[in-house]
Formats: sequence, structure tokens, C-alpha cells
Amino acid sequence: MAMADPAAQAPDAAIAPRIVAVQTWGGSASAPPHVPQTIRRITLHHQGEIWTDSTDVTRYLQRLQQWSRLTKRWADIPYHYVIAPDGQIYAARDEARPGDTNTEYDPRDHALIMLLGNFEQGQPSAAQLQATVELSAWLIRRHGLGPDAIAAHRDFSAQTLCPGKNLYAHLHSGWLQRAVKARLTGAPLPRP
Repeated sequence: MAMADPAAQAPDAAIAPRIVAVQTWGGSASAPPHVPQTIRRITLHHQGEIWTDSTDVTRYLQRLQQWSRLTKRWADIPYHYVIAPDGQIYAARDEARPGDTNTEYDPRDHALIMLLGNFEQGQPSAAQLQATVELSAWLIRRHGLGPDAIAAHRDFSAQTLCPGKNLYAHLHSGWLQRAVKARLTGAPLPRP
């Protein structure tokens, strides 16, 4: 388990990012879980599909929610947050409810963040990376974690390359953790 980092205790260092609520993007909230999960990890995912600028994010999220509930029979979208290429963060699944996965790892006690795009082929946008730093810092502060709590889907599953080599590189190099720590302490963010 990742232990709290002293940087995470800095007052007012990580203010909540702007997050579009489920009802605002046209989704519907799922019933709360009987026993809420305790967030101990932050796990990054990618959509795994090439994203085009003409795709409407809200329509995509509405279709994803419908597919997740009706086809997969999951409680909701498998991720708690979705980050669009423009850096906008969207709420998805209730954070108190564990996520879902098509792979063998157990996502209980993980806050799941999915970035739109396929990062085996493309690059996450600068706005997506910035939003990932802000959202991760906020989650770390809220849940009393340290930057070492951030990992990738592929760190827990041998069945996937998610979140793609081009996003994973920012995590594997330690840049993302350093940027989150800087956000928590108010220091300048390092360049990706």
C-alpha cells in the first residue's frame, strides 16, 4: 500500500480540478454500492481506440455507459474518471464503487482514470497530461496517498499493454509522479 507523502499534506496545494458531472454530460448515476471501496491506488488506462477531433465526447460517454450497463452488465462505465484530449475531466462511475475490467486484475480500491485515445499509436495531448497531474494530485490529497500510488493497468495485468507505451513512458520514467508531487507542493511542474 502506498503511504502518504508529506507533500500531500501541504495546505491548499491541490485544489479540485474542474470535473464535468455525470448528469451534465447526459449520463445517469448508478445506485451506490452496499460497501464503498477505500481508494489505495490510482490506475491509469487508455481508451485503446484512435480518437478523432470530430468525435463528440458526451455522445461517446453516453454510448459507453449504455454498452457497459446493457451489454457487459456492469454497474456503470468501468472507469471513475475520463480525460478528453482537450484536458476536460469527466466523472463516470461513482468513486465509491470498484471499477470493472476485461482483464484478470482486481480493480477494488483503485481510482480508475481513462484517457481518450490509443497511446500505443498516438501521444497523449499536453492538456491530457496536465489534467492527469491535476486529477491525480487531487485524488492523492483526498485519499491520503503518495505519488507512488499511481500505476498503470499493465502493472497489474499481463493481458494488456494499457495505457499504451506513449502514456506509460510518462509513468515509467517517474515524470508523472514528480509532476504530481510538484502540484501538491506548489513547485513548478517538470516538463514531460
